[in-house]
Amino acid sequence: MLILGVTVEGHAQSLYVKTFGKADGVPLLFLHGGPGYNAAAFESVAAQALADNGFRVLVYDRRGEGRSLHTAARYTFDEALHDIDSLCRTYDLQRPVLLGHSFGGILALLYADKHPEQVRSVVLMSAPLALQASFDHIRNRCRAIYASRADSVNLRYMNMLDAMDKGSMEYASYCFMHAAGNGFYVPKARTKEGQSVYAAFEADSALFPLSKLSEWQAPQGFHRNEHYTTLDLTDTLRRILHRGTPVYGLYGADDGLYSAAQLDVLRHLLGPDHRLTLDSCSHNVFIDRRHAFIEALTRHCKTK
Repeated sequence: MLILGVTVEGHAQSLYVKTFGKADGVPLLFLHGGPGYNAAAFESVAAQALADNGFRVLVYDRRGEGRSLHTAARYTFDEALHDIDSLCRTYDLQRPVLLGHSFGGILALLYADKHPEQVRSVVLMSAPLALQASFDHIRNRCRAIYASRADSVNLRYMNMLDAMDKGSMEYASYCFMHAAGNGFYVPKARTKEGQSVYAAFEADSALFPLSKLSEWQAPQGFHRNEHYTTLDLTDTLRRILHRGTPVYGLYGADDGLYSAAQLDVLRHLLGPDHRLTLDSCSHNVFIDRRHAFIEALTRHCKTK
């Protein structure tokens, strides 16, 4: 394990960082989901496998999250992008692939928009362009599920959600809670490979317990400072593409956070050759379909 000392406004802070692969591999920086999560699942399941396929992989836990929870954090986009800069300089990641999972995809787009010359390509993995569209989809799907069960209690919760402030953290939290409760984060049926990968991950006594941890400070902080649940990054993506930065999308066909219409928007923006939807796969693409995930990254990101 390598620990990085990052200086922000004169205060040295340590982030959890780990690298995989040879120095001459294709540089890839993994940006984990959340806010309030960590890179443990990706580190356990995918980092070494990507390194074995010619990538130099760097994983880290964001300031104030996961194994970097002890570091002082303001929970702002400026701070998060500054740390990406510091990581790239310290570890000599020259024009890395930015692999952004879920919320990490938001940061990948913001960084590529701000520093296009410093990015090789962006890979959006299960990442939202507009969370409000996801919340609408979650509510609609959950309402249909509860109606089919004549579940009057949860239908009343849906009515409560309809009346809530759509920009509030409470609204976002309840939407995600109902999504998780209805299995939106897991595939309808795991492949044998997915079952094997997940079983190996569960047996990782060091990292699997970390994957179950989440922190409340980060989502509340980013919501307070950046109102991230109300962002629509469609125009940001258009601007990045217009400048010539390659952007790829990897999404699970069973990911309950995204509607067919949302995935169609991505297909239109990225082009059919730059967006891949994987069957028997939900939000954690690198677990559910690890081989196809690595194959797609190798095909797209090692040829540029």
